[in-house]
Amino acid sequence: MIRGVLLDLAGVVYEGDHVLPGAVEAVHRLHAASLPIRFVTNTTTKTKTALLSRLAGLGLEITNEELFTPGQAARAWLDANDASPHLLVHPNLESEFADIPSRPNRAIVVGDAGQGFSFDHMNRAFRALIDGAAFLALAKNRTFMDDDGKLSLDAGAFVTALEYSSQKNAIVLGKPSPDFFHAALSSMGATPDSTVMVGDDAESDVAGALKAGIAQAILVRTGKYRDGDEHRFDPPPTHVARDLAEAASWILDNKEAS
Repeated sequence: MIRGVLLDLAGVVYEGDHVLPGAVEAVHRLHAASLPIRFVTNTTTKTKTALLSRLAGLGLEITNEELFTPGQAARAWLDANDASPHLLVHPNLESEFADIPSRPNRAIVVGDAGQGFSFDHMNRAFRALIDGAAFLALAKNRTFMDDDGKLSLDAGAFVTALEYSSQKNAIVLGKPSPDFFHAALSSMGATPDSTVMVGDDAESDVAGALKAGIAQAILVRTGKYRDGDEHRFDPPPTHVARDLAEAASWILDNKEAS
C-alpha cells in the first residue's frame, strides 16, 4: 500500500519559470486521495523561503514542512556538529546560513555556486579541507536543466574535484543521501516500504531512492530525462511515466494494491 509520496521539483513540477502541464493538478489529486507528500529537491540556488515563494507564484501552495532542501539539511548538520560554515554556494543561498554564530569546528559547504566556482574560491576551499575542515556537499548531481532548456554542468563535478585534490570524501546531504530521504519519510510518518518517489533524474532521484530502501520509484520523461535513462543506472525505475500527471494516475491506480 502506498502511504506517502516523495516528489522532486525542478524538471517534475516546473521547468525554468513555468509549471509543467498538469503538474499542479496532479499534486492536488494526490492530496485529495489523502496521500501525504514531501517535496525533496536538490536545488541550491535559492533559500527554502525563496523557493516556497516561487512555488506559490507558480500556483503551488505548499507548507514549510512539506519542502525538504539540502540547505536545511546542512543547517541541521552544522548545529549537530557544533560547526560554522565556509561557504562555496550561490550568492542567493548565503542568507540561509547568515545567522550561524562562530563555532569551534569548521565545515566547507559546497552547493551550486555557478560563477563562484573560480580557481581562487576552489583553492580556498581546498586549503580549508586539508587544514581539517569537514566537507559537506549539498548535492552531487552531474547536470541540471538550465533556464534555457539545456543541460548545464552541476556541482557534482566541482565536489569531485575537491575530493580528488583533498583526498577527503564529501558528506552528501541532498539526494541520493539515504538520510535525506529518510528525514522526509519520518516527517510524514511513512515507511520506506509504503512510499513512492517521483523524479526526472534516474541516478539521484530514482536509483538513489531505491538504494535508500524506498519501495517504488517512478522516472518521468520531463526535465533532465534523456532517452534511455531508465536503463543507465541500477536499480532501474519501478515505472516510467510521461510526466507527473501520468505518474500520479499510476500512483492512485496502485495505491491500494501496493
